[in-house]
Amino acid sequence: MTDTPTRVLSDDELDLVELALGGALSASSLAAALPGVPADVVLTDAENTPLARLTALPGELSGVLEPLKPVPAAIGPQWDAAVRRPARAVRAALGERPGGDAQQSLALLVTEVPTREELDAAVTLVSGTGAATNGGAGPVLLLVPVARRAPAPGTVGAPGLVRSALGLADSLTGQAGAQVTTVAVPWSGLGGTTLEEVAAAYGAARTEPLPAHRSPATAERVAALPDVRDEAVRALYPPASAAEVSRAATGGARRRGVVVFFTGLSGSGKSTVARALAAELEDDGLGTTLLDGDEVRHHLSKGLGFDRESRETNVERIGYVAALVAKHGGIAVAAPIAPFAAGRARVRTLAEEAGAHFVLVHVSTPLAVCEARDRKGFYAKARAGEIAEFTGISSPYEEPDDAELVIDTTDVPVPEAVETVRRHLATLLP
Repeated sequence: MTDTPTRVLSDDELDLVELALGGALSASSLAAALPGVPADVVLTDAENTPLARLTALPGELSGVLEPLKPVPAAIGPQWDAAVRRPARAVRAALGERPGGDAQQSLALLVTEVPTREELDAAVTLVSGTGAATNGGAGPVLLLVPVARRAPAPGTVGAPGLVRSALGLADSLTGQAGAQVTTVAVPWSGLGGTTLEEVAAAYGAARTEPLPAHRSPATAERVAALPDVRDEAVRALYPPASAAEVSRAATGGARRRGVVVFFTGLSGSGKSTVARALAAELEDDGLGTTLLDGDEVRHHLSKGLGFDRESRETNVERIGYVAALVAKHGGIAVAAPIAPFAAGRARVRTLAEEAGAHFVLVHVSTPLAVCEARDRKGFYAKARAGEIAEFTGISSPYEEPDDAELVIDTTDVPVPEAVETVRRHLATLLP
């Protein structure tokens, strides 16, 4: 496999691969959705972890998708194993229900936070799915499309959408006696496959997008929500006062920004914790930018090598962008290896000169643990002399003595690590 070309997947493409690995998308459809991929390619995430091997079969509209490593997960309700289930498992469960018949199942697409009107429509739809053996409605799927990419500002993201769908499931069970399965579906909108086709792959015979049952009047009221507060402010205050109240609410009274800078060996867990932290902060409505070390290498620092000077340049570039984000009141979360004390000190200086808080998080997972994880196979190659200047093996890692937080992920699970950082941030943010 070492000679097989690789393709680093974007977040949207990773959603597609997860769909395909779960049985909701064929290998040929996946290959068609990834323009420019060769007939035989290893698909990796942004950290270069090989996730799957895609092989197109010549002369046939088919292919083979071979899983290599588990698709990386994060935290949040959309990542709960109880809801993020592959299509083949959902199909099997529908067929295994006592007296169940997957052909009678109804899928409701929860693409927006449901209104009361859509709840009423859902109850009506579910009540008409036919009686199951217990006298209630037939099996119902609540399919929630969730993307890895961050939502547009001001919109409810994947965690909130899943929470609202779980609340809808409870209402449908209580009001219609429905057998409801809530499923978070990795969905980027790429690939030429429709959500209705995906729903069928999950076992649905009939699909209803819930927003289609939103009346024009309700849609107009939802669209007007951002203006409701402004109208109330204008009614309460004279013009000059209203302008100041609105300015403060929209960021005129800006908070001090924060740079959260993770450092640690490859495989220490810093990127996983950083991604999960950024997702939770974003879900809380805090403008957050994630600058992951490997992703930055593909863009901001493309072309740099791995000698000491190149590594220091890479870290300084990350620090510069993070400081710009924090200068304007945002939260920047960065997760490079950053092996040298001088480079980390420079990033701290850049953040403080921008008027931002700086939080250095040393993910202190021991080398032996990192090497045992070795998801990318880098340590084995470094030990074999195939990778020069590899931190922890042939290049030093200078452990920080000025970290605000030290976390060893050997025994600390990701949610606990994230909570540790969040508790510290709570002392800094108003």
